[in-house]
Amino acid sequence: MKIKEGLFNIVFPPRCPVCDEVIHVGKDTCEDCRKKVVCIGEPSCKKCGKPLENQRREYCTDCMKKKHYFSQGKAVFVYQGEIRQSMYRFKYSNKREYAVFYAKEAVRVYGDWIRRKQIEAIVPVPMYRWKEKGRGYNQAAVFALALGEKMNLPVEKHMVKRIRNTTPQKELNDVERKANLKKAFQLVPNIVKYRKILIVDDIYTTGSTIDAVAEVLLQAGVDEIYFLCISIGEGF
Repeated sequence: MKIKEGLFNIVFPPRCPVCDEVIHVGKDTCEDCRKKVVCIGEPSCKKCGKPLENQRREYCTDCMKKKHYFSQGKAVFVYQGEIRQSMYRFKYSNKREYAVFYAKEAVRVYGDWIRRKQIEAIVPVPMYRWKEKGRGYNQAAVFALALGEKMNLPVEKHMVKRIRNTTPQKELNDVERKANLKKAFQLVPNIVKYRKILIVDDIYTTGSTIDAVAEVLLQAGVDEIYFLCISIGEGF
């Protein structure tokens, strides 16, 4: 087995999930990128986890003016610089192996938080089936599986499905985002056996997508919804 792994690493050497340069086997990132990448700390919004400039504030501007269906959320990185490029390759260039690094950092920073919330299952934000077929994978599901393995939690990839091919959220304003996602998701099973669920996605901006999925789950009888995203959008 070790010989096979060695040959595999020679043919397909591991690459840094931040800059995509070749790195030594056993390393998570190259040394330069480890110094550049900073996980979100405090102060941060107590609702969605966005970093705040003013330590006296408890909530970001978005969360102060809108009601969310989720109880609380967190994100690992700010969506900028090297992480922005990393996320682009993860999402559009089939760099699914990056999910291992994202999940490892997520557990390092928020593993205790996930355990304290007594999360029972992870639900990735679903893609529209034809879009997923064209891309070949759902990046949120790939991240969810890596996170579920590290946290020893079940991943319910098919609990919620996207039944409408919506316009990309980044192209819309906040009002259009809500309308765009109206009745876009549907619960697949008749009964949800979990009380506390963690929704995961790649990028969080205003929370419209997370809210749309959370609303469906709450209507099905789930008590509390939390979320964890790899990165959080700019504009705060």
